[in-house]
Amino acid sequence: MSDQTPPTPTPHSPPEAFSDPLYRTGVVDLLGVLAYGELSAFERLAEDAKLAPGIPEKAAIAAMASAELGHYEALRDRLVTLGADPYEAMEPFVDTFGRFHAQTAPADWLEGLVKAYVGDGLAADFYREIAAYLDEDTCSLIMETLADTGHSAFVVDQVRAAIAHDPRVGGRLALWGRRLVGEALSQAQRLAADRDGLTTVLVGGADRPGMDLAGIGRMFARLTENHSVRMAKLGLAS
Repeated sequence: MSDQTPPTPTPHSPPEAFSDPLYRTGVVDLLGVLAYGELSAFERLAEDAKLAPGIPEKAAIAAMASAELGHYEALRDRLVTLGADPYEAMEPFVDTFGRFHAQTAPADWLEGLVKAYVGDGLAADFYREIAAYLDEDTCSLIMETLADTGHSAFVVDQVRAAIAHDPRVGGRLALWGRRLVGEALSQAQRLAADRDGLTTVLVGGADRPGMDLAGIGRMFARLTENHSVRMAKLGLAS
């Protein structure tokens, strides 16, 4: 779930980029991590629905979970089209997501909402940045997958209403948001460093655009700035 606009588009890699096995590996890695992320988000939101204070809130969370499952299916189908086994593509990221969710398990309904909005939003920004360097078909699919499903307004309204009712909630959720962004950035950095395919997509090649080290630094600065914007929308200090 994200309400951020994509970064300024960068020229896409041409379709023939798939002739480079490292590029194809990078695309499969990216689709794999996204697919598992969506599947994990579906599972997490379904669990968070149990914390909802009432039926309307439970229904809203169920709708968010349903949207995540639809995104997962589109990414899975793209992996199949590329001749990849979607479950093998997702497998390397199971432990990464497991650690992240174990370290950021929400204590209550509001923490779950902030996690869905802030944590997932930052991850979406990271994947958009990478997608800008992919072939047009893959980039379009990823951008559609990461587009706001209309649920971000629900989260903002719920959190702001809770703060208006009890201003002390704001301080606790602000600390929670800072913890989430730290964990999410660490995960993004590990993914970029540990997966050769993703690194190849980021840095490009002789016939493909990419980022240099300074560009990667600017990317992480943009991620942090977007996080601050989201926190402000929630009425929280970043």
